[in-house]
Amino acid sequence: MTHPLIQHKLTLMRQKDRSTNSFRRLLGEISMLMAYEVTRDMPTQLIDIETPLEKMQGPVIEGRKTVFVSIMRAGAGFLDGMLNVVPGARVGHIGLYRDPKTLGAIEYYFKMPHDMHERDAIVLDPMLATGNSAVAAVDRLKETQPKSIRFVCLLAAPEGLAHFHAAHPDVPVYTAAIDRELNEHGYILPGLGDAGDRIFGTK
Repeated sequence: MTHPLIQHKLTLMRQKDRSTNSFRRLLGEISMLMAYEVTRDMPTQLIDIETPLEKMQGPVIEGRKTVFVSIMRAGAGFLDGMLNVVPGARVGHIGLYRDPKTLGAIEYYFKMPHDMHERDAIVLDPMLATGNSAVAAVDRLKETQPKSIRFVCLLAAPEGLAHFHAAHPDVPVYTAAIDRELNEHGYILPGLGDAGDRIFGTK
């Protein structure tokens, strides 16, 4: 996503001396801007309303058919901004952590709304690094058979994108930037550090 406001805020977030409060606020702002792009083709339905002058039919989004799926814990930083734009959406959670030795994803929590086959899922995780967590999350999500799946991240590495697209070629990825590469520890370069730690002020 090349919108100047998204790119401007992303640059500010990359700065290493950015405070936790500022980082969290910027992520919320970016997530609202990205929600605008991700929901561009969201289905609408006509409802009857009455303006101060007359009756008419107007389009409204089918927000209750949308599920934001937050990959814990860093996905929580994306969630509030998205919900500000689509407040009628349901929310699912997938708890994953990265094994520091293998870099593989280990699941510890999974909770989705009912009737996922009627819903469009938008998966949220700020970083698509190795792609292991993203692939594992979408593998698990597909078991619920949602109508559609989209993946939204702030930053992606070429290695992670290749891994994700090889596993899930049917799932589009929306990102603000594709960075240069991964380092030997699986962190994105130049990146912005560990998104979860910067959101929550932990190490």
